[in-house]
Amino acid sequence: MATENHDRTPSVVVRGGAGSFKQEIIAGKHRLIADEPVSVGGGDAGPDPYDYLLASLGVCTSMAVGLYARRKQFPLENIKVSLWHSRIHAKDCEECETREGMVDRIDVEVELSGSLTAEQHAKLMDIAQKCPVHRTLTSEINIRLRSAEKPRT
Repeated sequence: MATENHDRTPSVVVRGGAGSFKQEIIAGKHRLIADEPVSVGGGDAGPDPYDYLLASLGVCTSMAVGLYARRKQFPLENIKVSLWHSRIHAKDCEECETREGMVDRIDVEVELSGSLTAEQHAKLMDIAQKCPVHRTLTSEINIRLRSAEKPRT
């Protein structure tokens, strides 16, 4: 059974004026700012949208690895996840299904510190690619865009 969500309170609300790229993000009780770099006409008041996308994947990856290590009592001390976004020619991507045009690529580098065995390290790297955000980004995504209903006066 499909779960419809347009009658619920939104998880995230983004507000901004038409005069600049700067946006206010409200996620529960948290307030964040997004913007574009000065080089593309923004004010650089906050991360750009792709930085937030990469941050979401990086945070989820780190959280999943840390949770697994705690549950299994692995001697993991610290996790560092570094991420890059680029666009590449599809023909240059051996593992991609798409063969024409451009493909988005996200490179993720995971650094684990602690006295882990080779097997523990390998298991944590396996877990890293199974975090929920990773699975979402690599699955079919259905985004439904609709106009908000204006209140009647």
